[in-house]
Amino acid sequence: MRFVLASQSPARLGVLRSAGFDPSVVVSGVDEDAVAASLTDPAPEELVRALAAAKAEAVFEALGGHSDLVIVGCDSMLSINGEMVGKPITPEAARERWASMAGKTGELLTGHAIIRVENGERTKEASGTEGTTVRFGTPSQEEIEAYIASGEPLQVAGGFTLDGLGGWFIEGIDGDFSSVIGISLPLTRRLLTEVGVSVIDLWTRPAS
Repeated sequence: MRFVLASQSPARLGVLRSAGFDPSVVVSGVDEDAVAASLTDPAPEELVRALAAAKAEAVFEALGGHSDLVIVGCDSMLSINGEMVGKPITPEAARERWASMAGKTGELLTGHAIIRVENGERTKEASGTEGTTVRFGTPSQEEIEAYIASGEPLQVAGGFTLDGLGGWFIEGIDGDFSSVIGISLPLTRRLLTEVGVSVIDLWTRPAS
């Protein structure tokens, strides 16, 4: 059985590898803005789940008739100050983002969607969301400028990481650590169970 990660995120790949998987990576190429625009006033959970499903679907279509696959699509956004925010992309946006969330609390929402393929046919699907509370510290202006100059916050949901340089500016979390990094191991395990797959069957090294 081939496990396919529909994401180019090194952090997601790292989480899965450290948890015993050896995924194939196939980038979906989904236009996230177009998917979001196609929804009418979605709830935050609906939005991240729809984006994850679109990515899994795109990879399923790209892989065609491969016989035995499990495809997982993922998307994460930060809900803070009554707004859903994704990747800042530009230094200016990252600077504004940190000015608005320093010293505050937000919820990192992660959506996952799984497609099970058997004998070249889609047989089962499952999707869900995970929310984790993130408590932000109050970095100095010098710290924020150095963080932005590193480039790290520009391409990650919410403009921060927990497992990189951004970890210095996170006071704590309430919930699933792996979800904040990008892929929730507990949620992924539950969804895999729904499509009839056990995580232990996908481990590439023996349990120690």
